[in-house]
Amino acid sequence: MTTHKGGCHCGSVSFEVDAPAELVVQECNCSICAKTGFLHLIVPRSRFRLLSGEDALTTYTFNTGVAQHHFCSRCGIKSWYVPRSHPDGVSVNARCLDSDTIEGLVVEPFDGRNWEQNISQLSPLSD
Repeated sequence: MTTHKGGCHCGSVSFEVDAPAELVVQECNCSICAKTGFLHLIVPRSRFRLLSGEDALTTYTFNTGVAQHHFCSRCGIKSWYVPRSHPDGVSVNARCLDSDTIEGLVVEPFDGRNWEQNISQLSPLSD
C-alpha cells in the first residue's frame, strides 16, 4: 500500500488515501460522473483520511439520496464522496490525486447509466 495525497483545486480540501501504487479505477458513464469526469478509486473508509477542508465541503444528493457528493464550496471540485455502491466506503477521484505516488493507472469502464443491472460487477470492499 502507498499513501496518496490529494485534494481540490484551490487546496481547501486535502486528504490521504491508502491504495496500491498502481491504481485500478472505474470510469462511470452515469449522468453526474460523465459530466464531472470522475475516475473512481473506491476504498474502505478506514483507508481514507480527510486532512483539511471539512468546513469548506457542501453536499449534493439526488435520485435515491444514498450517495453523498461532497464538493469544495470554494472551487467546486468533487475530489471524493460516499458512493451509493459502497456507502461504508469512500470514492476518491483519481484525477485529484498528486501524481508523484502513482506508478500506473488502469481505467475500467462501468455502465452506471444502467446501475441496477451492473452494480454486481463492482468488487466488494476489503481492507
